[in-house]
Amino acid sequence: MELVDRMDWAKLLNDGRRKSRGKAKPRKPDEQRVEHERDHDRILFSTPVRRLQDKTQVFPLEPNDSVRTRLTHSHEVANLARSIGTTLVFEHAEALGIPETLQPKRSVPALLEAIGLAHDLGNPPFGHQGEAAIQSWMLKHSTPRSPDSGSFGIFDGAGAELTKAQQLDFLKFEGNAQAFRLLTRLQVINDNFGLDMTYAFLAALMKYPVPSDKADKTSQARKKFNFFQSERDIAVEVWEETGLGEGIRHPLTFIMEACDDIAYSVVDIEDAAKKGFLSLYDLLAYLEHEAGEDELVRDLCASARERDKKYRDLSLSAGELDDISMQMLRVRAIGALVPAATKAFVQHKDAILSGTFDNDLLAVSDGRVLWKALKEFAKAHVYRHRSVLEVELKGHQTIHALMDMFWQAIRDRSDENDLASKRPPYSQYVYNRISENYRRIAEDSDNGMPIRYRELQLITDMISGMSDSYAISLREELERLRG
Repeated sequence: MELVDRMDWAKLLNDGRRKSRGKAKPRKPDEQRVEHERDHDRILFSTPVRRLQDKTQVFPLEPNDSVRTRLTHSHEVANLARSIGTTLVFEHAEALGIPETLQPKRSVPALLEAIGLAHDLGNPPFGHQGEAAIQSWMLKHSTPRSPDSGSFGIFDGAGAELTKAQQLDFLKFEGNAQAFRLLTRLQVINDNFGLDMTYAFLAALMKYPVPSDKADKTSQARKKFNFFQSERDIAVEVWEETGLGEGIRHPLTFIMEACDDIAYSVVDIEDAAKKGFLSLYDLLAYLEHEAGEDELVRDLCASARERDKKYRDLSLSAGELDDISMQMLRVRAIGALVPAATKAFVQHKDAILSGTFDNDLLAVSDGRVLWKALKEFAKAHVYRHRSVLEVELKGHQTIHALMDMFWQAIRDRSDENDLASKRPPYSQYVYNRISENYRRIAEDSDNGMPIRYRELQLITDMISGMSDSYAISLREELERLRG
């Protein structure tokens, strides 16, 4: 990790935008929002956010179901992040060294809410299995065709021109990097700035501020990567404008990451209970057995049992009893972990603001035992449930089938060097089913990327932008027409 001098909040909260770099953009006379509030509103009203309502969080999407989708998860992360940000600027702004001239009471909570809402925008359909499906397709077809006739040989021929980093962009495809690309390139088609978010937003969105060839699983900030080679220049520009650099996280990124951890470690369990896969008593028995010596865990379990006993005096059905008891445990667990993450941020502020902190906030917090126990319980009793594995399998099959059809349609053209050149009828139909703005960007030979890179990225752009139900219906449509 490259070390930096103590970070400057004026740069960290830089509200400039790439489109007007070097120019003072006057505010509209009737505009009362600060720029980071505008960031949040741009995200909220964007099409990718709406698509999240039809993307799996953990469990299969069902009509009239009350479990989380990727959209409700994102709203919950945004809410928790804004809450922590509000506490920080009202109670700890002086200790953190944030000048009042930066309007931190408005800008910091708004910025945290915005990145919380946007953090999963680049994730493909079918939960995290979507990423794995894209990666496995790329790996399968990366072998040369000469020894493996079943491979498309994506790195043969024109693919041999790709650098190691360009190949890794696809072999290790990353939803976080796709979110960065989506917001800086793909969302608006009349220029090359995407939604034109502020520099502070783009910096804080990068959980893993490195390219694919610099990922390192031994480092928290480098476990994955957050931009493709096609957006490398944008990442460098963002670092220049915010005083950061490769491998150096924006301080607010740690808060967003902690809120993501809190949300899925607690509410995924609540959703599993809602679907009847486990009960409150299963969770309490696990926590007491595995982490009962921890004071926070002990108090949480005792409180849950006491409340459950009181609820039994009411005329509730067994389902209602378990539902309200699990809801209250969720409330208390979040109510314990949020202050723990906030306290840890303040305690480690010097390391965070000098770029030397390389850990999870929750891992060094007073809530670390509870957090770890909840994650282990979910791993053992939620994510391995048959319904979760079924949606992962269906997602894997659907994504692979679509990528096969897209690849063959993309490659089946008259001019090797022109993506827009003529195709046979079926291939032309499949190619035209790819979003027009994605095709326009890929067909631009002046974007600086090799033709094979643009071909592969056209597929990942399309797959990542799909919702679960759209992916399933499109696969059925294309297979039916193929006959």
